[in-house]
Amino acid sequence: MKRDGHIHSPYCPHGTSDQWVDYVETAIQWGYVEISFTEHAPLPHGFKDPTPLADSAMKPENLPKYLNELEKIKQFYRKKIKINVGLEVDYIEAYEKETKDFLNEVGPQLDDAILSVHFLKKDLQYYCVDYSPDEFSSMIRVFQSVDEIYRIYYETLRCSLFSDLGAYKPKRIGHMTLVRKFHKRFPPKQRFKKDILTILDIIKEKDYELDWNGAGTVKPLCQESYPPSWVADEARKRSIPLVYGSDAHRVKELNQGKEMAR
Repeated sequence: MKRDGHIHSPYCPHGTSDQWVDYVETAIQWGYVEISFTEHAPLPHGFKDPTPLADSAMKPENLPKYLNELEKIKQFYRKKIKINVGLEVDYIEAYEKETKDFLNEVGPQLDDAILSVHFLKKDLQYYCVDYSPDEFSSMIRVFQSVDEIYRIYYETLRCSLFSDLGAYKPKRIGHMTLVRKFHKRFPPKQRFKKDILTILDIIKEKDYELDWNGAGTVKPLCQESYPPSWVADEARKRSIPLVYGSDAHRVKELNQGKEMAR
């Protein structure tokens, strides 16, 4: 628990302008010996961000600046804390080739990376599963039930595990129960235990890691880690590595949910 493997940055369009140094100095104060900055990678070429503000990910033109600045911060603090240059990469159905091409290009510059599912495909449209309660409510009308959203989310997550994203495919799976972000307002009828256990079995087979994400603990309609404790226990039974991630989008969010992610 001396490592935070999921931190965002000043380059997050839906975060804050908190500066690199503030993140790092705060992490050192909390006693961390290793952190990964994993900003949202630019979305694949040709993919249109479906969120109302189109602010899901870093702009492509900012990627070189992000990598350059982070490398300088990494070197400056190298005697005090290990800093990993990373990205959070979206798995988006039907954009596997574009994602693979991107990873082949940027992968050699990365120390760490996370593979996450935020976008679900329904017919020819895409929807962001964690944007807001109002957007989730709209999705229920489109998908026709909460359970159908969950089913497609876990199916998309399963597909991400088998996807061919090349040699630089991230080996850590981000917030695998993100679909539960609004479960206290929109509870599913099913627990989806079988789907989740199947996903864990595949993660074990692929020798991947799990992002044990504390952000959900402070979300009023979630109040649990991603994944929750029972899933983490099942991961431990399978000897799947769990890597704590605050998923901080501002300095004050570092360490969030750490007590639940134990």
